[in-house]
This record gives sequence, C-alpha cells and structure tokens, in this order.
Amino acid sequence: MKRYLAIVTVCIGSLVGLISCEKEVNFNLPTDISEKVVVEGSIEVGQPPFVLLTKSLGFFSKIDLGNLQNSFLHAAVIKVTDGSRTIQLREYTIDTLSNTYSFYTVDTANPADLTFLGLETKTYKLSIDYQGKSYEATTTIPKVKALDSIWAEVLPQPITNEPDYRVLKGKYTDPDTLGNCVRIFTNRNDNGYLTDRFSTYNDDIVNGTTVDLDISNGISPMDTFNFETYRYFKRGDKVTVKWSAIDKATYTFWQTLEFSVGTTGNPFSTPIKVGSNISNGALGAWAGYSSSYKTLTISQ
Repeated sequence: MKRYLAIVTVCIGSLVGLISCEKEVNFNLPTDISEKVVVEGSIEVGQPPFVLLTKSLGFFSKIDLGNLQNSFLHAAVIKVTDGSRTIQLREYTIDTLSNTYSFYTVDTANPADLTFLGLETKTYKLSIDYQGKSYEATTTIPKVKALDSIWAEVLPQPITNEPDYRVLKGKYTDPDTLGNCVRIFTNRNDNGYLTDRFSTYNDDIVNGTTVDLDISNGISPMDTFNFETYRYFKRGDKVTVKWSAIDKATYTFWQTLEFSVGTTGNPFSTPIKVGSNISNGALGAWAGYSSSYKTLTISQ
C-alpha cells in the first residue's frame, strides 16, 4: 500500500510540475509586409511563352473573388529572348461574366511573333519591368526521355465495394546522365491535364536504371477529394499521361511549393522556403517544359 501511495504521489507531482511549466507565448506578427510580384510563366516545346503576373496576398488576408481579381498586375513590359530573337508579350484580359482573368503572351496581331515557339535544349530569358522595378529569370527546356510504357493493375489491397479502381503504372528508363527532372500530369477522360499533390521527380537515386512507378490521378486544387481513392483510376477510363522534362530550377520551385502546401496545418512539419528563379525578390517561376504523351484506355 505504501508503494502504491508513493507511485501516485510521484505521478501527481510530475503532473503538477508539467502544468507549472506552461508558459504563454505571444508572437508579434508584422503587419506591414510589402506585397511581392508573383510570376507564373512557362514556355513549352511548340508553344508560345505564357505569363501570369500577380501580386502576393497576406497570410491573413481575406480571400474572395474581388481580391483575386485585384491581384492581377497590368501594364507590365514583359519580354522573352532566346539569344537571337526578342519579343515583347502582349497583355490580354478575358471577361467570363463572373470574373476577369489577365495574362501575357505573344501578340497575335504580329505574325512574326506567332513563330516564337519553345524548342528543346534552348534557353529562354524572361524580363519584366513593372512600376520602375525589373525582374529576370532564365529557363532551359531539356530534351525529354519518354516513358517506356504505361499499364493498369488491380489494387494490391482492393477497396471494399469498389472493384473497378485501378492503379496506373509506368516503366521508365533513366538516361545515365545525372540531373534529369520531370513533372507528371494526367488527363482523365479528356477533362484536362492536372497534377497530383506531389508531381515532381528527379533521378538522384534511380540515375541510369529502369524503374516501375505508380502514376497518380491529378486533382484540381479547388476540388474536395477522398484520400483513400483520389490517386486511382477506374476501369473504362481513358488516361493520357503527360511526362514533362524540366530543369533543376523548375523542379526546385514545384517540389518546394507542393511540399509546403502539403504540410499546411501540420504543427510538426518543418518550415520550408519555396524556391524561385525570379530575381529581385519576386516569387514564382519561369519554367520550360518538353513533354511526351502516352494514352491508355483501362479495359480490365
């Protein structure tokens, strides 16, 4: 009995000690953080350059349609050069009745600009002048090494009452040169190309080898989804995989951004700084893509 009372006494004492160690911590968060220019620019093989130019929103800012529309930056001077030609992009605004959407691309009124398209192994420099400040970035479009094949398999652990779900597989032979990076998109039943929550891969571990990999169904960031099933496809689906070669800077941007988004709300996650290849403190990326495509209709 004495031993029991001693144990209880020790436990109570420890609990009191823990409670007494609690301390209220106050964080003085800055309220005067300046807005930053955000660039989402790309150039793909066979496609003209395309740039979205917006401003950042504060962490505690109200997110609504009005704020999103007001985030687009207008009247910027944006140029792209491939080392021998330089073109100035034109701003376009699309009114969808419920909101407006602005972007910069080639001037369709200038026939010469329409021939400015992405080419493999070319390096492209982006220059932006906005309200007296200049921003620059470069990207190189790598040569793409296509997937060897794709196929579908029954789930290793079938989902109860869902016999039609299938996991999409791919076989890839990596070149023997280190530093290859890819971003994967999928198009399910011609509904457009989307990415998984983690869409980028490099060959740090698999350099020069042949590997089998799972290819997840892409999701829209605006949609809700079932964590148990969203990665899979169904029997009867027509699936096209877009396998896009990217350079190291593009890989770093998407990999860090997706990791940051994926850990949002987790108090135990490690803080991460999202990479950017845009100069002068701007956020975002200027990215080049070279893509190969494979299509499969899942019949079994």
